[in-house]
Amino acid sequence: MKAAVIGAGGVGGYFGGRLADAGHEVHFVARGAQLDALRHEGLTVASPAGDFSVAPVRVTDDPRDIGEVDYVFLCVKTRQLPDAVKTLTPLMGPDTAVLPLQNGVEAPAEVADAVGRGAVLPGIAKIIAFLDGPGRVRHVGGQGSLTFGEWDNGVTPRVERLRAALDASAVTAVVPDDIWTELWAKFLFVVPLGGLGAVTDATIGEFRSRPGTRRLLVEAMTEIQHVAQAHGIRLPDGIVPSTLAIVDQQPAVGTSSMHRDIASGRPSELEAWTGAVVRLGERSGTPTPVNSFLYEVLSLRESRATGTTG
Repeated sequence: MKAAVIGAGGVGGYFGGRLADAGHEVHFVARGAQLDALRHEGLTVASPAGDFSVAPVRVTDDPRDIGEVDYVFLCVKTRQLPDAVKTLTPLMGPDTAVLPLQNGVEAPAEVADAVGRGAVLPGIAKIIAFLDGPGRVRHVGGQGSLTFGEWDNGVTPRVERLRAALDASAVTAVVPDDIWTELWAKFLFVVPLGGLGAVTDATIGEFRSRPGTRRLLVEAMTEIQHVAQAHGIRLPDGIVPSTLAIVDQQPAVGTSSMHRDIASGRPSELEAWTGAVVRLGERSGTPTPVNSFLYEVLSLRESRATGTTG
C-alpha cells in the first residue's frame, strides 16, 4: 500500500508511523523543523501500545515528489485544511481515497469540493497524541483507532483493504454502519466541552460539577443533536445522556485543545467547532442560543488575541 500523510504532527505521525513500521510505503509531507528531523533522524513514537521508530523516513515538503498514492491521510488542523486540499492534485489517481481526520463535520465536504465526493472516505481519529519535539510523537491516550467509511456507507474493496492494513499495523480500524452518525456523535462530545471550557476558563471537572454550567453543557449538546436531526443525521435518542456519561469519565483536570489554544492566544478550531454549529443551525432554521452565545464571546476574544477583526 502506498500512502501520503499530510500533516506529520501527533496524529499523522502516529498513524503514518504505524503503517510505515508495518512495511507500507508511507510518504510524509512536513515542513520546518519537523521536515528536517524526519529527514535526518527518523520518526520515534512513544505509546502505551508499544514504542517504535521508523528510519529512514520518506518525507518531503512537496507532494509532487510523491506521485499518485492509494490513500491520503489529511491530518492538518481544520484551519489549515484549505491550503492542504490545494496540494492534493499530484497525489490523486483514479482510485485514490482521501481521509479527512479533522475534528468537525464540515471537513469531508470541503475536501469533496476539491477532489470529488467519490474520492473521500470521511474519517475520525480517536487518539490523544502530540509532538514531543521534532521527529518525536507521544501517544498519551485514546484508543489509537481510526473510524472511516465510504460517503454512502457502502463496504468497498478500498475500505476493506485499508481496514486490513491498519489492523495489521497495530491500529484498530472501525468501519461503522453509518460514518456520519459517528462524525456527529464525536462533534456533539468535543464542541460543547471546547466552547464551555474556553468561555469559563475552567477544567472539565469544574464545569461538569456545577449545576448551572452542567445545564449549559447539556443544552449545548441538545442543540447539536437538533441540528444533526435537521440535516438528516440519525443520532441515537439517548445521545445526550450517554455523552454526558463519557464527559463524567474524563480526567477532572482535563481541558480541550480549543480551550488551551484560545487561553494561550493561539488560533483555534472555533470556526470548525462552535462556529459550524451556528452556521448549520442557521442553514436549517434550528435555534442554537447557547452555542451562538459561546461563539460570539469566543470569536471576540480570539479576534482580539490574534489581532484580527470579525
